[in-house]
Amino acid sequence: MPTVQGFSTLRARSYVFRLPLFTRAMIVVMVAFWLASLQSVWDLRQWGALIPDELSLSTMYRVNTFPLIHLNFFHALFNILSLTPLLERFETEFGTLTSFALFFGPLTTIPALIYIFIEKLILRGNTAVLGASIWVFLLLGIEAIRTYKTNPYLVIGTHHVPTWTTPLMIVLVIEALMPSTSFVGHLCGVGTGYLFGLGYLKFLSPPEKALRWIEARLNLLGRLPHYVSVDQKTYGRFGVLPTSNSTSSTTPLGLIGSTQRLGP
Repeated sequence: MPTVQGFSTLRARSYVFRLPLFTRAMIVVMVAFWLASLQSVWDLRQWGALIPDELSLSTMYRVNTFPLIHLNFFHALFNILSLTPLLERFETEFGTLTSFALFFGPLTTIPALIYIFIEKLILRGNTAVLGASIWVFLLLGIEAIRTYKTNPYLVIGTHHVPTWTTPLMIVLVIEALMPSTSFVGHLCGVGTGYLFGLGYLKFLSPPEKALRWIEARLNLLGRLPHYVSVDQKTYGRFGVLPTSNSTSSTTPLGLIGSTQRLGP
């Protein structure tokens, strides 16, 4: 008879082996960057962090590199553990190619530029930020809006707390427990997640027609293990016909607000 520990280990291994491609890639890249930061020849953190005074046309890469680089082992570990289930859910619902386009596009650039604006022009500071926690809070913001649409309030005693405020509460708790974290950066992530969840960033989603053409042209579903097709919401994660007739013909963001989780 299997033990509880053995059962938990099997479940954990099964979960890891089922992670979709983009989520796996981000974990590998973050671990690789952490390993690369151990050397003393080149300051990787200084190169890739989001530093307001260092941002220019030649260093715009920072708005995409800063979530991948972490301060130390525990910073990387906690962020990876927090990010993995949220990013896995997002990729499973929207597809690998869409996830790549959004997270190395508007879902990282928008909170980064908002942070630069607030930190440099309003607070008159130059605090550097790095780490995937901005992605964590962005995804928490998306999930909070989705939850609010189906379950608007969390009842605590006689109080009804709006469920969309949950990420803000977490931001406050983390700020109280770990004041060295970026309070403004986390708020920028949550705010962008709210905008995405409410559909205001829908126009930034890559067109499905172009994504389907790329997938078909390169045969990504056949060539790449754990790849999630953009057509998964119509044909299932790996081409399996759906059990429901309700599908969306709009962009991947049309799934926002749905409680259905597609794929295994």
